[in-house]
Amino acid sequence: MTLKRNLSPIDFGVMSMTGKSEPRRLRVLVAGGGIAGQALAFWLARGGHHVTVVERHPALRATGAQVDLRGQGIEAVERMGLLGAVRGKLVDEAGVAFVDARGRARATIMANTSGRGRQTLTSEYEIMRGDLVRILHDATKDDAEYVFGKSVDGFEQDEREVVAHFSDGSFGAFDLLVGADGQGSRIRRAILPEGADPYWRTGIHMAYWFVPRIASDSNIRDTYMAPGGRQIMRRSHSPSETQAYFVLREESREASAVHRAPVERQQEFWAARFRDAGWQAGRFIESMGESPFFYSQEVVQVRTDTWSRGRVVLAGDAAHCASPYSGMGISGGLVGAHVLAGEINRHPDDLPAALAGYDTALRPFADEIQGQVDPRLLRLMLPETRAAIGTVLAASALASFLRVPDLVARWSKEDRGGAWRLPEDPAPLGAVPARPRP
Repeated sequence: MTLKRNLSPIDFGVMSMTGKSEPRRLRVLVAGGGIAGQALAFWLARGGHHVTVVERHPALRATGAQVDLRGQGIEAVERMGLLGAVRGKLVDEAGVAFVDARGRARATIMANTSGRGRQTLTSEYEIMRGDLVRILHDATKDDAEYVFGKSVDGFEQDEREVVAHFSDGSFGAFDLLVGADGQGSRIRRAILPEGADPYWRTGIHMAYWFVPRIASDSNIRDTYMAPGGRQIMRRSHSPSETQAYFVLREESREASAVHRAPVERQQEFWAARFRDAGWQAGRFIESMGESPFFYSQEVVQVRTDTWSRGRVVLAGDAAHCASPYSGMGISGGLVGAHVLAGEINRHPDDLPAALAGYDTALRPFADEIQGQVDPRLLRLMLPETRAAIGTVLAASALASFLRVPDLVARWSKEDRGGAWRLPEDPAPLGAVPARPRP
C-alpha cells in the first residue's frame, strides 16, 4: 500500500551555512529491540541519525538461553568497543561431552582457546543472551530512543517517507523502517510477495528452559541421544541455574504448529515426546513448569532474495536467520547491523544505493553461514535407533581420543564465516569511505 499524496522529487540534502549540501540525518525506525536491532541503533546513532527502537515486550527482553560469538561476530563486538564488557559476562563452558544413558562421558570435545583457527562446538565467547542484550542496551540507551510495549502493526510508504502504524493506534513518519523483528518477522511478511515462504526447514524442533542446578552439573555441556531422533542437552550458566534443551527430529504438522500454541500446550507436547527418553529427562520435565523462562521453536533458516522494498529493509534473523546449528546466529545479526549501518551512513541521500550495497556486501556472508548447516550431519547427530546411537558414540570417542576436533579447529584457516572480511566501521555522515582492508 502507498500513501496517496502529491509526490515531489526526493530532497535528502540540507544546505549548510557555506551553501554546500550536507547529508541528511535520517529518521530511522527499528522494529525489534533484540541483538540486531540494538547493534544497528548503536552504529546509526553514532552516524548522526535519529533512531527510534520499538519493542513489543513491555520492558527490555533480557532473557533467553546461552549464545555464542564466533569469527566476524567477535570482531564486530570489538569494533563497538564492547568486547571487554562481553568478556566480563562470559559463561564458563569448557567443552562438550557426549554421554550415555548412565551419564558417563563417552567423548569430550574441549573449547579452542588458542586464539587461532576455528571454534569447536563450544565457543571461546559463550554468553547468556540476556547479558548481551543488556550490554548493547547500556551502550545505546543514551543515543537512541527506546519505546517498549509497542509494535509495528503495518506501514505505508511513498517516495518521501514511510508511515508506521503502531499497536496502540498511533502512527509516525520516518525515512526508513528496519524490520529487526526476528525469525517470524511481520515486516518481512509485508514486503514479500503474497504466498512466499522464506523458510528452509530442517525437520528439527527445539525447546529450552532453566532448572535448578545440582552438584553433578559441571562446566562441561552434556549431550545425550535417545532413540527416535531425540537429544537432550544440559549446560550450566550460574551457580544456581542449569539450562535444559530438548531437541526432536520430527516432520509433522503437530510439531510445526505447537510453537504457536500456549506455553502450557507446548510443555505438554515436549513432556509427552521425552517422558521415556532416559538419562535426566524426568528431572528436566519435572522442573519445566516452574522455569522462569521457556522457549519452543522450529529450527529453520530464513532464505529470501528480497531484503528490502522501498524504504523498508530487513536485518538480523528477519533477513537471514541461519539457525542455531550454524553457530553464527548472533554473530550474523551483529555483522549484518554493521554492514547495513555502514551503507546507510555512507549514502544517507541515496537509500536505494545504500540498501543495494547492503545486499551486495552481506549476501556472500549470509550464504556462507547458512551453508554451514548440513542436513545430513543434523540427521547423523539425531539417530533413530539404539544401534545408530552406539555407532555415533563410538566414532565420537575415537575422534576425541585422537584429538581430531582439536587439531582440525586449531589448523583451520577460517572460522564459520569463511574468508569474508568485515567492512570498515560505519563512517559518520558525509565521511569519505575508507579503503577496503587488503
